[in-house]
Amino acid sequence: MNILILGAGQVGSTVAYSLAREEANEVTIVDRNPDVLRELQDRLDVRTVVGNAAYPDVLERAGARDADMIIALTDSDEINMIACQVAYTLFKTPTKIARIRANEYVRHAELFGTDRLAVDVCVSPEALVTEYIEQLIHFPGALQVLEFADGRVRLVAAKAHRGGALVGRPLRELPQHIPNVESRVVAIYRGGRGIIPDGDTVVEEGDEVFFIASRKDIRTVLSEMRKLDEPVRRVVIAGGGNIGLRLARALEDTNNVKVIERRWERAREIAELLDKAIVLHGDAADEELLLDENIDSADVFVAVTNAEEANILSAMLAKRLGARKVMSLINKPAYAELVESGTIDVAISPQQITLGTLLAHVRRGDVVKVHSLRRGAAEAIEAVAHGTPEESKVVGRAVGEIRLPRGATISAVVRGETVLMAHHDLVIEADDHVILFMADRRQIDEVERLFEVG
Repeated sequence: MNILILGAGQVGSTVAYSLAREEANEVTIVDRNPDVLRELQDRLDVRTVVGNAAYPDVLERAGARDADMIIALTDSDEINMIACQVAYTLFKTPTKIARIRANEYVRHAELFGTDRLAVDVCVSPEALVTEYIEQLIHFPGALQVLEFADGRVRLVAAKAHRGGALVGRPLRELPQHIPNVESRVVAIYRGGRGIIPDGDTVVEEGDEVFFIASRKDIRTVLSEMRKLDEPVRRVVIAGGGNIGLRLARALEDTNNVKVIERRWERAREIAELLDKAIVLHGDAADEELLLDENIDSADVFVAVTNAEEANILSAMLAKRLGARKVMSLINKPAYAELVESGTIDVAISPQQITLGTLLAHVRRGDVVKVHSLRRGAAEAIEAVAHGTPEESKVVGRAVGEIRLPRGATISAVVRGETVLMAHHDLVIEADDHVILFMADRRQIDEVERLFEVG
């Protein structure tokens, strides 16, 4: 696929890195900063073009006339929208995706369409990150909570702790512990190394366990991996930017929420926009302020300022002062790996969260959902099976007969409103939503080919 990426910032670079590693893609990146492009070209097999991403001549030089897809990820909503419009009007680019951050645009869906602003898919990293954090707050103890099939199925990552019923026991005993619950452990990471689980695999304390289950059963399965945490009541948010404000709005009706914002004008502005949340003017890394606000009684402290060093420091301080669980928004992957192995419970990567949404539109076959896992090393996808047994490599075949690459597993099948855990003899039918886990995302080409109708 010929893909044109506009903007080589943090999200653009992550998307370029992910897509350029796949042999089927030819990637071109446009940015105003030649130094950033030079660095990307040194690391990746990509073309680069220096210039304003919305200018017709720049897009033409970048190959928009032959592009299958344009992904506009600059830091300007207006440039992203205009670039998509220019690409459609002049070059008839088939698929146009734009990063749009301002809620003033996003909430007016009628703005976008072929006969209006030519944007096929709007991506709001702030909205995606807010939703991601919400899920973690609703399921205390989880490290990741990812949805498939419109929320009917969830993939959850949790660290196994002493006190979990299954810790120290083989996985084959899981159905005996929770006999009326359908679930499946799809992957285990131990000391950073992936293990493909089978019935004899023993869950050890400290393992990062990925399991899949229907929405209503998540807490029951979590209790097998660790002693269940108390529900979250008190939430402290460091940073009153777009994400902090969105998160406070989403939680203030059900939780006791405090927002700490260091800029006086912004603190006053968001205080007027929030109904129940308390807004504090100050520095979230100020020990005296945190003590005054009883940080030791906070169930969750989440740092979402624009400065990742400040996020790391304030989250580490909050943890030392007694906050039960701390999360930090971190852009640099190296930082994320470092802090998650220490004091901080969850490192939140906006790029990886956004990447999954974009990948769903790049994948061949009818792939409706993609989640990037383990800093992009692994991937979970939801693909729809189409065709007849003669046309398809999966329809009419039992799960055990489907030739998946090593490390790829079919975890669950959603058939209408019914969620079925994948067993050896489960036969895939047309229009089933098949959820797969891939320990190595480089296997995606083989998996995609399975779901293409021949």
